[in-house]
Amino acid sequence: MALWQAFYIKDKIETLFKDITVNINKMTSKGDRILDKPLALIGGKGHFTKELEDAMLNGEANLAVHSLKDVPTFIPDGLKLAAVTKREDQSDLFLSHKYSRFEELPKGAIVGTTSLRRRMQLLKKRPDLVVKDLRGNVNTRLRKLKEGQYDAIILAFIGLERLDLIKDIPFTQKLKFMLAPMGQAALGIEILENNSFLDEVANALNDNDTYICTDVERKFISKIGAGCSAPVAVNATVSGDKIYVKALIGLVDGSKILEENLEDRLENYRTLGEKLAELMISKGAIELLKEAEESAFKDIRPDRI
Repeated sequence: MALWQAFYIKDKIETLFKDITVNINKMTSKGDRILDKPLALIGGKGHFTKELEDAMLNGEANLAVHSLKDVPTFIPDGLKLAAVTKREDQSDLFLSHKYSRFEELPKGAIVGTTSLRRRMQLLKKRPDLVVKDLRGNVNTRLRKLKEGQYDAIILAFIGLERLDLIKDIPFTQKLKFMLAPMGQAALGIEILENNSFLDEVANALNDNDTYICTDVERKFISKIGAGCSAPVAVNATVSGDKIYVKALIGLVDGSKILEENLEDRLENYRTLGEKLAELMISKGAIELLKEAEESAFKDIRPDRI
């Protein structure tokens, strides 16, 4: 998926700037290497970004392409998140070889996902399900589903669409009840600071409405102090001269969820994410996040001395 994204941006740059040739510097991130445990248990931030950022700071690259949902809200000195590509379909997708729809899953069915956000919303809707961890690249996850290790799995629609893999799954369904995470279905373009040429390239790739919406989402996440793996969903949308944002924070078993939304004039977008965070903090969001962190994956978390 990361290579698809890199070549996609390479093609866009070379189309927009005929005199530029883009070279791909292939790298493997920590998040790609650690496949034996949920990322939420590893600790730290930037599991899919740090190696790329280090390469830019070391002069080995000028620009990095990220799935924006994986980019921490803290950007290292010397770098900046300069552009966000046009957001595509943010849907979470139900996939199964046995059941045609999510609603048809029987009691006790095994559903695979590593996302605490998805786990929270699945169990809120269907507390009778068994939600199990699912790691590996996309092909590995699909193989595990086909082998019958899971009755169904949940993945991002856009990744499967980009890789043309949906046609190989007998049953799929977009889950409309699922609220997306920060930045889903958009690519973040990170560049070196104080470089006018790179600024020009990034500006050409940027979609303004998506940049605004994801800025609201990222400021919300930053204000409440949630990491990329936390059981948090937040999504902003623009309609005319208005901007809307909705967020969920809860326990991973779906038993307790705080939900709020706000709207404002589009010109006021810079403060909207923080306002929503402050509203939710006043209603116990920080305490709820702490409780969620303590309970997440408690069945597989090592005992502490």
